[in-house]
Amino acid sequence: MDAIVVGIDVSKDRLDVAVRPAGEHFVVSRDPQGLRELNARLKPLAVTAIGLEATGGYEAIVAGSLTAAGLPVVVVNPAQVRDFAKALGKRAKTDPIDAGVIAHFVETTKPPIRPLPDADTQRLADLIARRGQIIDMMVAERQRRKRLTEKRIVKSIVRLLAALQKELSAVETDIDDAVRGSPAWREKEDLLVSAGGIGKTIARTLIAELPELGTLDRRRIAALSGIAPWTRQSGQWKGKSMIGGGRARVRRVLFIAAMVAARHNPVLKAFRDRLVAAGKPKLVALIATARKLLTMLNAMLRDGKPWQEA
Repeated sequence: MDAIVVGIDVSKDRLDVAVRPAGEHFVVSRDPQGLRELNARLKPLAVTAIGLEATGGYEAIVAGSLTAAGLPVVVVNPAQVRDFAKALGKRAKTDPIDAGVIAHFVETTKPPIRPLPDADTQRLADLIARRGQIIDMMVAERQRRKRLTEKRIVKSIVRLLAALQKELSAVETDIDDAVRGSPAWREKEDLLVSAGGIGKTIARTLIAELPELGTLDRRRIAALSGIAPWTRQSGQWKGKSMIGGGRARVRRVLFIAAMVAARHNPVLKAFRDRLVAAGKPKLVALIATARKLLTMLNAMLRDGKPWQEA
């Protein structure tokens, strides 16, 4: 019997659902009543996977509802789905077509079903994302202030910066309360910050955005983080290995941590210096340092042991 796979195209007000291999299509509203109807229709089908695209947050409530109903959900990368559609020659784009392509993509690629973050982890991730947004706004306002001479506009920027600083402090207090209020998170944070190069902000980002840290092997955790190299080779031609994909915020904080560690962590500084001395470009050495740091952090959480210089 063929495995039953479902693709759901999520929009603001509705959900277009495609079922493979039956070829069934139906639509429900994206509200509590529609979600109850969706669960009721999918439960009897014994589906093996339900695919949704990451759509900037609209998919979260749908994925949460399906997971709570005990259904296997996987959130897929929209760019990969579009590339898959192009490979199939599907140039038209409508919600029912998109749902069918998502189902076909999940059926073909069989992405692993991973547990969704619980409510507390999702809240922490949202707080950390909000902190980053506020900092981005502050940086933008400070850049504008450097270019402007009109006193009235400068005063406006100063007022806005003061308000943003107040909001930043409030969000950071909420993050601190969330982490220190959870014994499990507090233990993880204490383990992570024992490594040179890892501060509280980076540790908390890893806790929220990479909850798999400490539970997967080094190759899979590097791939999730977007710092696993992939080879470009055809015949006798060999291109440079590249990194990409994965979780952007995790990759960004790992690079920051690697830059700090390459200066202040003796083990990782020696590792980076050896690579540079061997002729590796500095960026390649930094990526390798980030990957080695991630491997060490993964082992620390797996074993429940703090950083050891040896």
